[in-house]
Amino acid sequence: MSSSASSVPLHQHRPLVLADLVPGTRVRDVLLVLGGAAFTGLVAQIAIPVAGSPVPVTGGTFAVLTVAAALGWQRGAASLALYMVAGMAGMPWFANGGSGFGFPAFGYVVGYVVAAALVGALASRGGDRSPLPTILTMVLGNAVIYVFGLAYLMYDLNLGLGGAWDIGMRNYLLGDALKILLAAGCLPALWRGVDALHKR
Repeated sequence: MSSSASSVPLHQHRPLVLADLVPGTRVRDVLLVLGGAAFTGLVAQIAIPVAGSPVPVTGGTFAVLTVAAALGWQRGAASLALYMVAGMAGMPWFANGGSGFGFPAFGYVVGYVVAAALVGALASRGGDRSPLPTILTMVLGNAVIYVFGLAYLMYDLNLGLGGAWDIGMRNYLLGDALKILLAAGCLPALWRGVDALHKR
């Protein structure tokens, strides 16, 4: 490889997500999908109850957004769909070891799948390469999760939009901002590490 070619950051050669740097094809993709679902289930157990709300503060949102960015839209959506379906079938890896679908926070889980597709698609177009685009990508993904989460809260608890906002979003924005900032530090840093290795 010429010196000029090696000086170009690896992720500028073609649209990539971090998972594309892992060798393999079908078996790799299956393992990544399984790993993403398992990671989300593990991190979702970091759960803090919120007084007056059936929705705990969890690490699940951070896991969903980072898994989606790392895997891309197809593997990311598949991974979160697996997380959702397995949890509905009884796998106790929703927040606080929960499973099933008859609980008020289930809409957020549905939103995870849609958000994973969006975040993964944006990441494949460079949305996780530097801090500001990563923040925008994560904000959009978070917004999708809230749309589904609040809509299901309104349906399940017979609430208006104001009531759903009070118990399902207002108290979570600061924590989400911190998780977004963490992702905005981690993902671009990983890409910088990839580029540094490529230049050696």
